[in-house]
Amino acid sequence: MKYCKRCIYPENHPLGLTFDERGVCSGCLIHEEKYEIDWKKKHEEFDKLLSQYRNKFNSHYDCIIPVVGTGDDFFVVDTIKNEFNMNPLLVTYNNHFNTKVGIRNLARLLTELDCDHMVSTVGPETVKEITRLSIKELGDIYWHVLAGTQTFPVQVATKLKIPLIIWGVNGWLDQVGMFSHHDQVEMTKKVRKEHSLRRRDAESLIGKSKNISIKDLQAFTYPSDKQLEKNRVRGVYLGNYVFWDSQKQIEKAIDKFGYETISQERTFNNYESIYCWNNAGVHDYIKFLKYGYGKVTDHACRDIRLKRISREQGIKLVEKFQNVEPDTLNKFLEWVNLSKEEFMKSINSFRDKRAWKETSKGNFVLRDSIINHIDDDGVDAVRLNVSDPREYKLTELKEDHDMNDDYILLGRAFIDEKNFKAIEG
Repeated sequence: MKYCKRCIYPENHPLGLTFDERGVCSGCLIHEEKYEIDWKKKHEEFDKLLSQYRNKFNSHYDCIIPVVGTGDDFFVVDTIKNEFNMNPLLVTYNNHFNTKVGIRNLARLLTELDCDHMVSTVGPETVKEITRLSIKELGDIYWHVLAGTQTFPVQVATKLKIPLIIWGVNGWLDQVGMFSHHDQVEMTKKVRKEHSLRRRDAESLIGKSKNISIKDLQAFTYPSDKQLEKNRVRGVYLGNYVFWDSQKQIEKAIDKFGYETISQERTFNNYESIYCWNNAGVHDYIKFLKYGYGKVTDHACRDIRLKRISREQGIKLVEKFQNVEPDTLNKFLEWVNLSKEEFMKSINSFRDKRAWKETSKGNFVLRDSIINHIDDDGVDAVRLNVSDPREYKLTELKEDHDMNDDYILLGRAFIDEKNFKAIEG
């Protein structure tokens, strides 16, 4: 397996990577743009773009912002509302895997930034059946989350005639350099289907289960081209107009709004994915079982590029977290009503043969790992020196975080000093 000489991404990254003659990946090369761009000019460009939507439509709202309650959501909403003077409507697709800290942070976001909010909650049995289908068809438990998160905001935009949707960072740009910041790529139906949904839209699930009807898939069905054109809906990324630095952004949310953080099983990053039991847990474990790397690699690569840790430190973090089977796996299997044997049989069929080798006894072993490439030739020639080391903070929690806690379907939507709990009690 080929690995980037600067960060630690493998060549089998599912979003696709290219390497230059030095062995530096496309994600690292595009990241260099962040230090070359005139961000003041970008700020002015964005303000000019937003002026086309500010107080211009019959709706009470100037734009839609999809949120789940992450620290980055605080940054986006605060920036759009208080810096650019827009009036946003916040929308959330309920992922069904909510944690107590996630419920509190979302309530804190709505309360502290005083925004109107809409949420879509699909029936639990429908979500479970779709999840069982996506495990079998795609080797993925998160299809419904990605489909819902990237569909509901567009449905609201077309129905309420709010043509502008503001997303955070373009992950395909940020991770693998699929695009340049200068391209100003926007969120589209094509991008959603090809990259987020593994080219499997909601329509592809019709007929796959007698328990799933066309009506059941409504929450995941993207508006038609005619609807989009009629309402002139567009989705822009704030990350194209500001220097996106998730760690610094979330630390501001901690200081300014009281954002809570927790440690996680499979990564050193205490800030992200904490709203969901499975994002950095079972979902990420599946990623490892398929491609031989996980979210700890994503986080380490970003911190290497931001000159916060060395490549060697990143590899040590991968060694510590990569192979951990999450304690929450049994919780998920009970929820989705699958045995571990059924689950693993489905996931094993999606193992990337570049990363995994099946033994004669039916077990799987990694063919290679970044751990074996700490001393590769050419690393020093492209090395980024650490200039901004930072620790991920753990905040005091308003409620205990217990690994035995259940998923929360719905929680409170307001928070103050006397009413902080995620659930009644």
